[in-house]
Amino acid sequence: MNASHTHYPDFANPELLEKIPLSARTILDVGCAHGALGADYLRRNPVCRVLGIEMDKEAASHAQARLSEVFVGDVEKTQMPFEVPDGIDCIIYGDVLEHLTDPWAVLKEHAKYLSPHGTVLVCMPNIEHWSFVARVLTGNFDYDEQGLFDRTHLRWFTPRTMARALTDAGLELSDAAPRPIALGPAEKFTAAMAPALETLGVDPKEYLNRCAPLQVIWRARKVVQQRLEVNATMLAPQGGVSDVRVVEPLRALRTDSALLTSIIAEQDLRPRLAEAPRIAILHRPLLVGEAGLARVRALLKQDYVVVSEFDDHPMFMEERGVKMEDLLTFRGVHAVQTSTPTLAEALLRENAELAVFPNAVFELPRVRNFQDTEHLTMFFGALNRQKDWAPLMPVLNEVARAVGDRLRFRVVFDEAFFNALETPHKSFEPELVDYASYLNELSAADISFMPLGDTPFNRAKSDLKFIEAGAARVCALASHVVYEGSIQDGTTGVLFRSPAELRATLLRLLAYPEATRRIADAARAYVAQNRMMAYQVQARSDWYRALWERRAELNEALKQRVPELFA
Repeated sequence: MNASHTHYPDFANPELLEKIPLSARTILDVGCAHGALGADYLRRNPVCRVLGIEMDKEAASHAQARLSEVFVGDVEKTQMPFEVPDGIDCIIYGDVLEHLTDPWAVLKEHAKYLSPHGTVLVCMPNIEHWSFVARVLTGNFDYDEQGLFDRTHLRWFTPRTMARALTDAGLELSDAAPRPIALGPAEKFTAAMAPALETLGVDPKEYLNRCAPLQVIWRARKVVQQRLEVNATMLAPQGGVSDVRVVEPLRALRTDSALLTSIIAEQDLRPRLAEAPRIAILHRPLLVGEAGLARVRALLKQDYVVVSEFDDHPMFMEERGVKMEDLLTFRGVHAVQTSTPTLAEALLRENAELAVFPNAVFELPRVRNFQDTEHLTMFFGALNRQKDWAPLMPVLNEVARAVGDRLRFRVVFDEAFFNALETPHKSFEPELVDYASYLNELSAADISFMPLGDTPFNRAKSDLKFIEAGAARVCALASHVVYEGSIQDGTTGVLFRSPAELRATLLRLLAYPEATRRIADAARAYVAQNRMMAYQVQARSDWYRALWERRAELNEALKQRVPELFA
C-alpha cells in the first residue's frame, strides 16, 4: 500500500456516512485516517463497535481517541487484526482501494469476515471522469497532491470494473450512486466531444452518465435480500413532528441497501420496483367518507399494504368535528403505527394490527452549551401550549426578577410566551423554523422548559421534548405529565407538579450549575443508550416485511372491518 500521502482531511464523507447501515453492531473502516467518519457514525449509533485500520501513525493516534479500536499497520500485510466472532456488519473503503497494490485480494480476504447480512461500501474515484480524458487529450496529464490524480493512486477503476471486483470477491451488488457534483463542465465537454463520440459509436447521453461522476459509491452485500419498497406521505413540517415520525425513520431505513424509501405526495404514489413488496405509509391521513374510501382503494389497486402513521389521541379528530364512526384513518387501513403505549391502547379499538415505535433521535448533536455557568439559558419552543404555561408564568417571572441576568430566556415561535416574560433578559425567534434550526436553537441552551397540563389529550403525548433535550445535553425542566414515565427525577431531568415546585426546582438549577450540567450529561447518556433511531431500524423493517407476508390475511381483516372498500 502506498501511504506517502498523509495530509488527510479531518471530516466525514457525508454521502458515505448516509449509507452505513444504521443498525450495524460492528463496522470496519479501512484507511480510517483521523477517524472522522467513524466518530460521526457513533453519534448515530453509540453502541456500535467501530474498528479502524490506518497505517499513518499520526492519523491513527487521532482515530484511537475517537473509535472503539484502531490497528496501526498496512492492511495488505496484515491478517484481520481484530477479534470479530460475530462477523462485521459493514466494511468501508472510503477512497482506499485505489491506493492498494492488490485491492482484489483485500476485498476477497475481508469478505470472509462479513456477518451473514453484512455490507461492503466502496467510495472510489472514477477514472472515466471527463477531466481525465481532457488532460490526456490536451497533453496535460500529471499527478496532483490529492483528488482524482493523486500521486499515491496505484490502481484505477470505473464503476464497471469496481462492480467486477466486488462480484469476484463473492459479493452481491446492491447499487451504485455518484457523489453530488456540478454537471455543467461534463455537459460542455460531452457536447464538444459529440462528433468524435458518434464516430466511435458511443451515445453522447450514455457517455455523459459515465464521465460526469468524479466519485461513485458502491454497495454490495454478502447475500441477496429481497428488496422492500417503503413509500410515505408527509404533512407539511410543523414543530419537528414530521421529521421525527416520517423523514428520519425513512432516512434510517434506507441505510439498508435492501430497502428503497421515498417521501411523496399521495396522488403520486407509485411503486418503482415492479415485483418487490411495497408499503404505503400515510402520515396523519384524514380518511372520511367516499373520498377516504377512494384514496385507500387507489393504493389497494397497486397492491400496497397501507399503514396509517398517527401520533395523537383520536380525540384530536373528534375535537375537530369528525365522528369516529365516519373515520377510516385507523380501521380503513391494513395497520397503524404510533408512538406511545397510551396511544396504542386508544387505537386498538379501531385496528388490532398496530405497532408502537417510540420517538427517537437520529443523531446526537455536538455539545455546545454550559459554556458560561454564571448565566444559564432556558429554552422554550413548542406549539399550542398557552394553556399549559399560563398558570406557571407568574413563577417564571418571580424567579427572573430574583436572579436577574443569571437566567436568560430563548423563545422560538410562541410570541405570547415571550411577551408574558417580564424580564429584559430574553430573545425571540418568531419563525416556525425547520427542525434542524430548532435543534440548533435547543442545543445552545442549558435548560429546556416543558410544561404540560394534566388533561387526557396531554397524557397521550410522547416524551419527544425530553429526548431532544437529552440528546443535546440540555437539562429538562418538565411537568410530571408524560415526562415522569421517562425522566428519573433529579438524575436525568427534574420534574415539577405545581408552581411552588417549579419555583424551588428552577432556583436550585440556577444555584448549582455544575449539578445541572451533570443531570444534562446523564440525560444524554440515557438517550445514547436507549432512544436512538438506530435501535429500531430492524424492528421497523421486520414489521413491514411481516405485514407484506401476511397481506392476504390483512386484506381479509380489512374487508371485515370496511366491506365497502371492496364493493
